[in-house]
Amino acid sequence: MKFTGSQNYVATDDLRLAVNAAIALQRPLLLKGEPGTGKTLLAEEVAASLGLPLLQWHIKSSTKAQQGLYEYDAVSRLRDSQLGEEKVKHIENYINKGVLWQAFDAEQPVALLIDEIDKADIEFPNDLLRELDRMEFHCYETRQTIKARHRPLVFITSNNEKELPDAFLRRCFFHYIRFPDEATMRAIIDVHFPKLKSELLAAALKSFYQVRNLPGLKKKPSTSELLDWLRLLLAEDIRAEQLSTGEQGPTAIPPLVGALLKNEQDLTLFEKLLHMQRLHR
Repeated sequence: MKFTGSQNYVATDDLRLAVNAAIALQRPLLLKGEPGTGKTLLAEEVAASLGLPLLQWHIKSSTKAQQGLYEYDAVSRLRDSQLGEEKVKHIENYINKGVLWQAFDAEQPVALLIDEIDKADIEFPNDLLRELDRMEFHCYETRQTIKARHRPLVFITSNNEKELPDAFLRRCFFHYIRFPDEATMRAIIDVHFPKLKSELLAAALKSFYQVRNLPGLKKKPSTSELLDWLRLLLAEDIRAEQLSTGEQGPTAIPPLVGALLKNEQDLTLFEKLLHMQRLHR
């Protein structure tokens, strides 16, 4: 297997190399980067490009590693025993297979996405070390060892909200998705908006990067937010000349700025900057 890119995802050369390195090493690919830089989408596009089914495990703060393996439904078994159900004699009827068990048990190779691993408890990555390293685990209720028929292609994403344990990092191939430069961003926009007028694109990009580069922003707008903003500009038929920008920065609040700035502190900071610019003219 080798990932060469896809029509729907603009992958830089170093990102393609990282994917193929993880495939060659048979190690999970740990992807970090700002929210909205396409980490989850990459797993979807690589799986589609390589013809692999994709299993997804979206992590929450309450997620435990055991849930990815299996869960034993003791309550249902107790209820069925009280009702005299025949199936209570077979404990496997009450084992709910998790995403990792499904990936290990698949008859063909699959891709597995463990999304936003840093949302979970700090012990969560450590609890998966053996399973991801040896590609096997033991089910104590059924007294069987589940071994992967085929090693899945594992993608793990993190928004850097928590530091991951060194022992876990040692078992991964790491890649940080840097925020796209303007040339890469133009290529990304061309995939989503191939008929976008060049004047509007140039004005929108200039305005976007000026907003993004404002010092002191609590949350910088991401690629996905830029795409949302462009979609709104097109829907509202905003013209390039309505995006007021100068060499020193924006000269007015861009239309539909709520797609880019997502909290009142950043909006207030932006308004103060515009006010200072007007005073110095």
